[in-house]
Amino acid sequence: MSDRTLSAAEQPRATVRTAASPHVDAGDEGYSKDLKSRHINMIAIGGAIGTGLFLGAGGRLAGAGPSLALAYAVCGVFAFFVVRALGELVLYRPSSGAFVSYAREFMGEKGAYTAGWLYFLNWSTTTVADITAAATYAHFWAMFSDVPQWILALIALSVVLAANLISVRYFGEMEFWFSIVKVAALVAFMLVGIYLVVTGHEIDGHSPGFSTVTDAGGIFPVGVLPMLLVVQGVVFAYASVELCGVAAGETENPEKIMPKAINSIMWRVGVFYVGSVVLLALLLPYTAYSGDQSPFVTVFDKLGVPGAAGIMNLVVLTAALSSLNSGLYSTGRILRSMALAGSAPKFTGVMNKGRVPYGGVLFTAAFGVMGVGLNYLMPGEAFEIVLNLASIGILGTWGMVMLCSLLFWRRANEGRLQRPSYRLPWAPYTQIVTLGFLATVLVLMWSDGGVGRTTVMFLPLIAAALVGGWLLVRGRVAQTARDRLDLPG
Repeated sequence: MSDRTLSAAEQPRATVRTAASPHVDAGDEGYSKDLKSRHINMIAIGGAIGTGLFLGAGGRLAGAGPSLALAYAVCGVFAFFVVRALGELVLYRPSSGAFVSYAREFMGEKGAYTAGWLYFLNWSTTTVADITAAATYAHFWAMFSDVPQWILALIALSVVLAANLISVRYFGEMEFWFSIVKVAALVAFMLVGIYLVVTGHEIDGHSPGFSTVTDAGGIFPVGVLPMLLVVQGVVFAYASVELCGVAAGETENPEKIMPKAINSIMWRVGVFYVGSVVLLALLLPYTAYSGDQSPFVTVFDKLGVPGAAGIMNLVVLTAALSSLNSGLYSTGRILRSMALAGSAPKFTGVMNKGRVPYGGVLFTAAFGVMGVGLNYLMPGEAFEIVLNLASIGILGTWGMVMLCSLLFWRRANEGRLQRPSYRLPWAPYTQIVTLGFLATVLVLMWSDGGVGRTTVMFLPLIAAALVGGWLLVRGRVAQTARDRLDLPG
């Protein structure tokens, strides 16, 4: 595709940041700055802790054994690189458009268009997965067992949507308390787990400790290959770590708040993800876990703790609602940045009195309503269908963040801009290695066959849709750019 957005003479004026003429993104205007430090910190935690740990770790433990902890550690390092790269860009220029805004600056409108719609693909499909998960978890309790799944999915969507539409403060408060619940549950489990390991208290006839691992075949009981193949699922467990970068555009003093929040992600990953999986492996043999039940529920069930299953089910439900909350929030901001550049429907750029881009939020929610229909037609397969498409969006989003970071580093080296003191370490090697890692995940997905291979086969269709969409909007994008620069048509 040829770049028909701006002429060569116009392009530098719109996309190159200099000391005299900083890049300005129209999508950053009009937001309130109501997110406080505690909101950003808990959003950073919430983005790093989700159903991928609370629910997904069970099936992955059963498939890969204790080596799952290594997979979480490796993927966690790359997730940290992604969010650290985004953090450097945020400190350079905070933007609610986040990586879409940075792609616009460093890659032009086609880059922003691609980054934005890949992100929307991720969250619009994840929204369907989240309301499906929430409805499934609600069926655990007897009072909801007879309620159709699609009605529960609609209720979940309506409640979270309402909070998002009122103001960013309501979103921040909801995410704050969702994160509190998740962290409290993990801390409680880890305290109990450490106590059981230290005291040697028997669980289901087993004495917790390293012997639990060695007696069940060691760290790699089924070999190294299953651990490599499970990496694809582990990467998706870290999806939404980039959320704090989007939230930076609606907080005061991001230069003070963001570094602390982003740096804390690394140790939180180490403690909550890797630490939890290590404890799970020490408490019970990996064969005791399954994909049908949260591994934390499995442990408490084996201990005979009354009500543990119900409490953990509430935590997993909270994680699903938290993810839904984050998806509606972030896509609303991303779509507004795109709409004001002409690459998304015009109505998605509209704000309400609460300074919420409600057009974009409702547009994402509309896909959630389609998910309600999917839950009505095929409640058993709804979750798996949409999760496949979300995986492509996640990899694409992370890839675009690292590409923007690489181009940012190159321009800084050319003296065209100045990097902030808060930087991604070891650039440009960090970006290159991370991009190589993301490509490797695609190869692993293909190698795994089944669902993974089907997901990779969607790539040509997604690429065709992006190309077709660009051909439809490029004229409007070019006209919007001319209007912004007050140039003749």
